[in-house]
Amino acid sequence: MLFLLASTFINPLKSVFMAPSGKLSAKRSKPSYFMSILGVTLVLFIVGVLGWVVLNSRNLEQVLRESATMNVFINQTTTEKDKDSLVVFVQNHPFVKSYKYIDKDEAKKEWLSQGNEDFNVFIDNMMLPRSVDVNFKSDFADSAHMASFKAELGKFAFVNDVKFPKEVVAKFSLLRKVTVGLGIIALVLLALTVVLIDNTIRLAMFSNRFLIKTMQMVGATRWFIAKPMNIRAIINGAISGTLAIVAMVIVIFSIENWVPEMKGLRNGNTMLLLCSVILLIGISITLVSTHRSIIKYLKMKLDDLY
Repeated sequence: MLFLLASTFINPLKSVFMAPSGKLSAKRSKPSYFMSILGVTLVLFIVGVLGWVVLNSRNLEQVLRESATMNVFINQTTTEKDKDSLVVFVQNHPFVKSYKYIDKDEAKKEWLSQGNEDFNVFIDNMMLPRSVDVNFKSDFADSAHMASFKAELGKFAFVNDVKFPKEVVAKFSLLRKVTVGLGIIALVLLALTVVLIDNTIRLAMFSNRFLIKTMQMVGATRWFIAKPMNIRAIINGAISGTLAIVAMVIVIFSIENWVPEMKGLRNGNTMLLLCSVILLIGISITLVSTHRSIIKYLKMKLDDLY
């Protein structure tokens, strides 16, 4: 009788106190993906921004190199035939990206477009020189190639003078070194990214080690255990990559609005490639790290899991 009375009071109390504990343990047994997704997203975002900087630095270097202009001045008495021979030489030269022939009238327009006063008689009498303005391909826009091109122009006796920004061109080599340095930093950061993401996923999988081992002990095959977790890893990697891409694009557009000149460097194909690489890194590393962790816990003895 006493036992029945005691059980009448104890069972409700047990259900009150034990149920929350069971819920908490169930919550603990469920894998927590939020922190792993957040950690992978932050790492991929940093890699994406640095990759954008490296790619833009290369584009910026190319734009600066190709904007350096060599002015080839010719005599006013040069015949059309001689002028055409010079133009053909420039047009067919492998160093040259583009050129522009500037006659007297064009030179006068440029003079006035620079804000100079329109002294018609003075301008007509000063005999503004005709010229061919040459822009080089980025690979040849350096002091050595420009000096070589200038030497080749020596065979044209009607060429008065050749000018190009020597000091600016000499500093292009520094831009190349900066680009290479940023590329090395990007590769090092990419290697660290692989390690960081791997560690993040392994820590997330650590809480599931008993679940994995329990499924193995009741007879589940390795593929049956790994398949849902691998699918979840792919989804988490895709989510992390997408969030990183969105954050990176927001930052890039903010920078371009702050510095409008950066819009000229935008390249849709390059941006698409960068986004694809970020997404691929997020999915592949997350999947590989998750699968490695599953195999590791499947091979461990039960006692080693504690």
